[in-house]
Amino acid sequence: MGAEGREIIESDVAGTVLRRLTSAYPRAADPVRAAEAAAYMKGIAPFLGIRTAERRGLSRRVLAGTPRPAEADCAAIALRCWELPEREYHYFAVDYLRRHAVRCSSGFLPVARHLVATKSWWDTVDALAAHVVGPLVAADPKLTSAMDEWIADDDLWIARTALLHQLRFKGATDADRLFSYCLRRAGHPDFFIRKAIGWALREYAKTDPEAVRSFVESARDRLAPLSVREALKNL
Repeated sequence: MGAEGREIIESDVAGTVLRRLTSAYPRAADPVRAAEAAAYMKGIAPFLGIRTAERRGLSRRVLAGTPRPAEADCAAIALRCWELPEREYHYFAVDYLRRHAVRCSSGFLPVARHLVATKSWWDTVDALAAHVVGPLVAADPKLTSAMDEWIADDDLWIARTALLHQLRFKGATDADRLFSYCLRRAGHPDFFIRKAIGWALREYAKTDPEAVRSFVESARDRLAPLSVREALKNL
């Protein structure tokens, strides 16, 4: 992959999937629902207006009979979907990557970064963080150095991904890294970073509530009230 993770990738699987996808999805479009969805998502992208359950049913039919993908197929499908304007195509890509993240190596991280940083909003970023970037880091701990870079990034969605990538790690969570990330961005003015800090802490509290309680108490003067409320919500 190139530094941006966006070069043209040859993939017969991607060609088949995209042909089927761009044929099936538009036939299910609902303009009224599309306008409502676009407004709800603050205009981040246009929508076709397909309900989630219906979209996933269509996706299963699109993928019927297709082979298990290689990493290059995953990258090609995701990047080609991201080039399409309607948000449902991006959701398809995220669902596909969630299903096949185990087939991707550390070399996939530049593609994941491109997806996080492009057409960014919580609806795609959070799933990519927990279900794509997180598994990549879990499979190759050397990628923690990339997360150490991402947490300092000026792009709030890249930083949010670093905060959230351990959401599903449970007992394997690097608590020191999690807490240091929270402190690193504790003063960030944006809602989505402050919310992510609280969410990450709240999720880890399911594994080690005392550690989270102790951390929040020690850092209460640095954490935003929103982060504190979210972190302690279930304690």
